[in-house]
Amino acid sequence: MTDDETLGFATRAIHAGQEPDPGTGAVVPPIYQVSTYQQDGVGGLRGGWEYSRSGNPTRAALEAALAAVEGGAAGFAFASGLAAEDAVLRAALRPGDHMVIGNDVYGGTYRLVARVLGPWGVEHTPVDLTAADRLLDAIRPGRTKVVWVETPSNPLLSIADITAIAGHARAAGALLVVDNTFASPALQNPLALGADVVVHSTTKYVGGHSDLVGGAAVVADGAQLPAGLEGPTGTTSVRDAIRFLQNASGAIAGPFDAWLALRGLKTLDVRMQRHCANAQRVAEFLAAHPAVTHVSYPGLATHPGHELAARQMRGFGGMISFRTGDAQVAGAVCGATRIFTLAESLGGVESLVEHPARMTHGSVAGTALEVPDDLVRLSVGLEDVDDLVADLDQALAVATR
Repeated sequence: MTDDETLGFATRAIHAGQEPDPGTGAVVPPIYQVSTYQQDGVGGLRGGWEYSRSGNPTRAALEAALAAVEGGAAGFAFASGLAAEDAVLRAALRPGDHMVIGNDVYGGTYRLVARVLGPWGVEHTPVDLTAADRLLDAIRPGRTKVVWVETPSNPLLSIADITAIAGHARAAGALLVVDNTFASPALQNPLALGADVVVHSTTKYVGGHSDLVGGAAVVADGAQLPAGLEGPTGTTSVRDAIRFLQNASGAIAGPFDAWLALRGLKTLDVRMQRHCANAQRVAEFLAAHPAVTHVSYPGLATHPGHELAARQMRGFGGMISFRTGDAQVAGAVCGATRIFTLAESLGGVESLVEHPARMTHGSVAGTALEVPDDLVRLSVGLEDVDDLVADLDQALAVATR
């Protein structure tokens, strides 16, 4: 009942996959820190549990919860966001295939596509997907098997029209995968807009406390592999292919990380409300600051994707990027904050600042995805927003002295 899609998001996030323990009545799923399970005779699996790479009750609870909050048919929890991405891409691609990616995706995603799948024989084309029709020129009929979208994108916060891109991908016989990490399932549900698969770094907003590394893939009901492709189980089901690869390659979420992610989901809705409110205030402050040349935040009316984001999201998120017009000033801002911590990652309760060109996106330097060297990225946390604004104000003053 608690995965019923008619229930509100917060209700599903708190209860789906997390019924009280039948033996003890514990209202929080236990951490099954176990590798193997006693069998009731050879092949007689008690409750279906055999070995924790194949399945673990704590991980299964998280997977059920993730499927419920994204409105999907099945969820799969992995050891990292990139492990989830790798499984999805290997499920849908073969040597000689082609994929389209956004031209400002996360640097780790680009590294996986270009430097891991590239030598395997998969080609890719980066495209500015803020105009969905640009995808049409990049599609190679019969060869394009995956369209990969981040929206909002990392780190430029561009917005792509998921519904329009889904139509183009479907017409080409390609799988549409949406990285929903920046929005989180609290703010956006790409499967409802036509995507086939959603991926997350659960390290970020789902976990929410900077204390776990994990990833997830959630599959739409009835999602099929790209035209002409059969999965490793002999079916065309995306769900079956990802389940097989999760077990076969073994990059699973451990029980404790799965438990932490479940805990994070319970407060995701209320946390995202505060992230959005704080980020809006910070973005407005930065937009009016004389030392800032440009602010990327979809909650600003000046953002080119503002109206689209307002239609397909339920809030504008906690991520902001801004430019200073000078790489040295950008670096100095990152080094001068007192409350914003200089660190990679995002989505925790604490505010973070980073210099993408030299940190998270260093792997795309010299490529079509290279980010501006004067760009600063903020993960706006849950602190008192007046303190966050004051911290950025003093950091900008120090950096521009």
